[in-house]
Amino acid sequence: MTAPLTPPHQPPNDDPWQKPQGAGATAAHVDPADGTDTRTEVRQAAVVTVAVALSGVLLGLLWLWLSPRVPLVAGDSAVFLKDTEGEEAIGADGTFVLLALGFGAVSAALVFWFRRRGGVPLVVGLALGGLLASGLAWLVGWGLGPDDVVTQARAVGQGATFDAPLELNARGALLAWPVAAMLVHLALTALFAPRDPEPEWVPFGAPYLPADRQDGPGEGH
Repeated sequence: MTAPLTPPHQPPNDDPWQKPQGAGATAAHVDPADGTDTRTEVRQAAVVTVAVALSGVLLGLLWLWLSPRVPLVAGDSAVFLKDTEGEEAIGADGTFVLLALGFGAVSAALVFWFRRRGGVPLVVGLALGGLLASGLAWLVGWGLGPDDVVTQARAVGQGATFDAPLELNARGALLAWPVAAMLVHLALTALFAPRDPEPEWVPFGAPYLPADRQDGPGEGH
């Protein structure tokens, strides 16, 4: 007489759908494609947000350097535009938008090169960093630009010409950086990101067996 292989109080563990102990917790926090857990993704997103936001200082300096100036004339009791048909104010907004679009594209490319698989936290950090960078660039350009109109008019005297403070009249220009970053990152991810393996196709009605339990020809006999 031979002893049973499986004790009566322990049913055989041959359920193909049963997960090993600890597998559920690991899958919930770790990306099986590259082994990155959620905390690491959040830390990477925070680094991206700070790095992109600080690069707004460079955008502000370039905006201050490249933007056209609005010339004003100091009168006896008021300040007037020297050229009433000038488009310098529109040019300042356009310069900011073009620079922000370029910075958004470059930041998205760098972030994609840094982590090709992307992820929701990384994309959110990229967009938030772009928005903060635009606001910081606006403050830098305005703060380092010409003084306010009253101070300059008193300093130059009546009849003299001076430059107006650098202003961003179109507030929607602040969205140029994050929008460009999101679109470029989405395009790069769609074109060059690694693809997840496709699930194995099982014919309808066929019993499912795990890969390690599928017997080849002539095996299992």
